[in-house]
Amino acid sequence: MPRITKEDKARNRENILDAAGRMFRLRGIDAIGIAELMKEAGLTHGGFYNHFASKSELVAEVCGASFAASLGSLARTIEEGPDQSGSPLKRVVDGYLSTAHRDAPNGGCPSASLVTDAGRHSEAVQRAYAEGVEGYLAGFAAEFLREAEEEGRELDPDEARRKAMRLLSEMVGAMMLARAVRHVEPDLSDEILRTGRGNLLD
Repeated sequence: MPRITKEDKARNRENILDAAGRMFRLRGIDAIGIAELMKEAGLTHGGFYNHFASKSELVAEVCGASFAASLGSLARTIEEGPDQSGSPLKRVVDGYLSTAHRDAPNGGCPSASLVTDAGRHSEAVQRAYAEGVEGYLAGFAAEFLREAEEEGRELDPDEARRKAMRLLSEMVGAMMLARAVRHVEPDLSDEILRTGRGNLLD
């Protein structure tokens, strides 16, 4: 039997994380068993424990990695600054509350797709989710402060955080509602997204 190299092991681990990220977002954490997950990753059931001590450990890592990817995208958008399509925060809202994001629940930001599951799972999972939320709040608040300074307005850091909290809460809530009704009331789903894109930064 051929020996598994470190590179093979790292690749297998990444395959498990990728498969788990897609499946957890799409169907929920509790709906996915280890055997099904490993099959999706192209690996055998027994190999799971060569990479993770438990499903809970995997979920926490998936949550953290998913937020890291989303926060990386947020940082890049903010770093690019304003462009012809608007301010960085407007572009973030437009992308988040897009039909493409709504219609791809197996990808995109975990803030909406894992929000219910996170609260039902271990402290490690909840901590990973909370760290992701804090990352968004910090990024949004910093951008609100930058915009205020650029425009010559005074904005207290506490108020910037409150604005960030409202923005994130309304984005996540709008996406959850839009996904919940999109199959039976597609026009309503589109209206929720459209209204959010138009109103969240007013």
